Amino acid sequence: MEAILINTSGGLTGGDVIEWSVAAAASTSLCVTTQANEKIYKAAADTASVTSRIRVGAGASVHWLPQETILFDRASLTRWLDVDLAEDSEFLAVEAVLLGRTAMGEAVHDGFFRDRWRIRREGRLVHAEEMRFEGEVARVCEAEAVLSGQVAFATLFYTGPLTEALLPRLRSCLEQTSGGVSCWNGKLVARLVASTGYELRKVLVPAISVLRKGAPVPKVWNI
Repeated sequence: MEAILINTSGGLTGGDVIEWSVAAAASTSLCVTTQANEKIYKAAADTASVTSRIRVGAGASVHWLPQETILFDRASLTRWLDVDLAEDSEFLAVEAVLLGRTAMGEAVHDGFFRDRWRIRREGRLVHAEEMRFEGEVARVCEAEAVLSGQVAFATLFYTGPLTEALLPRLRSCLEQTSGGVSCWNGKLVARLVASTGYELRKVLVPAISVLRKGAPVPKVWNI
């Protein structure tokens, strides 16, 4: 099955709250995506919050493939991804962020962005990460150890029975790109960066297809 999440407000600003909950029963297969990019607008006060809780049953598979989140100048967002997996389940996730829309001449100079992931298998923590930009975002992202001036970035995560088999295929896919991939403790993590959202998609779409064993991205990605 494929589910398409729709935010009818058209975007978020300070104080807005969205909570998504996804559950896949035993031996089911589910792909979840979004109708369009999530837009995070300038916040006059407070912080927007997006929480996604995912539960994957025994022998089930969930592909969490939302389209990119666009942060506008002086946006403020806290995002949480909380995942609980059965021992033999499969989980694929992508989260991509654009700092403004370069084609529209936009740039992010200041703002706040916090991204928190917690992924557990049978209650055991298998992956945790924290990302935080605050204040002078443009200056921070200029650093070579951060984004080296790039404004589009994504994280790809996979855990399941094909983790080790998918590693060489994904590395081959990313060989000519500004990205890297690692595999350890039953999980595969790739980091991608690009100069624009368009350039990021040129890398991200084929990489997702590799992790979906050749299946394309959801059709709404191309609308």
